[in-house]
Amino acid sequence: MINNTGKVAVVFGVRNEGSIAWDVALKLHRSGCKVALSYMADTKNEVLHLMEQNGMDPQYAAEVDVRDEEQITAFVKATHNALGPINYVLHGVAFGSQKVMCYTIPGVDEPAPEYIDIPFEEFMDAFNISAYSLLRVARVVQKFCTDDCSILTLTYNASQRVFPPYAGMAICKAALENIMLYLASYFRERSIRVNAISAGLVMTTSAGGINGVRTLRKIGKFTAPLGNVTAGDVGDAALYYFSDLSKRVTGNIHFVDGGFNIMGIGVDGEKAR
Repeated sequence: MINNTGKVAVVFGVRNEGSIAWDVALKLHRSGCKVALSYMADTKNEVLHLMEQNGMDPQYAAEVDVRDEEQITAFVKATHNALGPINYVLHGVAFGSQKVMCYTIPGVDEPAPEYIDIPFEEFMDAFNISAYSLLRVARVVQKFCTDDCSILTLTYNASQRVFPPYAGMAICKAALENIMLYLASYFRERSIRVNAISAGLVMTTSAGGINGVRTLRKIGKFTAPLGNVTAGDVGDAALYYFSDLSKRVTGNIHFVDGGFNIMGIGVDGEKAR
């Protein structure tokens, strides 16, 4: 078991028990790490309940809108003052509206928006939350972290390949990965490492809003050599980056998708047997 006794982590992106960010936070806590969580107004009760239920101190949690640098600063500074310099940061935040994701609303006969008609203003809000916020978080954290801090973000293979149901969010993930690469270079003098996990399609609350998500899961079940993944699988990989085992790894996109990303064509489950 990885021993993170005495380490301090801040985690952005926990919504509920099914969140990848929550699985990471829980594994950090169980490894001995002191963990601070951010939440949104509509997730506060759920996040605080999870922390209390699992022996985590809810006083190290705060409402943070990642579009607001002052809120990020207040949260990170308070964590630093209470627990010490930050060792680990998880950026697990993403959001795209219906018009950015181009999905239909259950029970509504209105057709899904077309990709080519994604409205600029709504896309920029998705970009702000899902991609630029990594730059904003890193800018704040650099003032309060150790020289060997590990920053990790969560991405998806739609950044590199076409998944029509992911639509405008794919642009955000591509930008997120590029920001991660440049941050890895930027922080070289302080040995701060910045990496990304490209997770397979996990059935989180956010994933539930993706048009055709269940079809994608069925395809993944047979096409990925190791099948579909869970939030726990992603959390296990994250713990590697949140340990000294990865102290010379930076700028990496680590696929945890059962091998789905290596496949050039879909595989029929029956014929593959």
